[in-house]
Amino acid sequence: MQELNIKNYAHIGDSVYEVFIREHTIMMTSNLKRLHEYTIHFVNAKFQTELLEKLTPYFNEKESDLARRARNIPTSSARRIDRALHSAATSLEVVLGYNYIHDKNRYGELCNLMDSLINFDEIKEL
Repeated sequence: MQELNIKNYAHIGDSVYEVFIREHTIMMTSNLKRLHEYTIHFVNAKFQTELLEKLTPYFNEKESDLARRARNIPTSSARRIDRALHSAATSLEVVLGYNYIHDKNRYGELCNLMDSLINFDEIKEL
């Protein structure tokens, strides 16, 4: 399978990360407002940056290289969030997107790691 542009991995990684989170939050409530609140609690640059920091020690050489390269992707000036946070969140998305496309087993391993690292119970206090 051919290598894609790193922005393409970020694009698909953003989607699969959100689906991963939504698969958890739909089990917590059927209230649409709460579902949205629960989802955005985990799908944002700050949380994704914190998750990246926890996952990084588990990255293989290729994933570490992808994360490093992703931090250097130029961001749109239209973004109103902290550029460093956005770059780190993009790094997580790139690693997830790359593995989702090229190595579903590794993607599953990363999802299992995220399951163990994310405390979904913390949002019940929201």
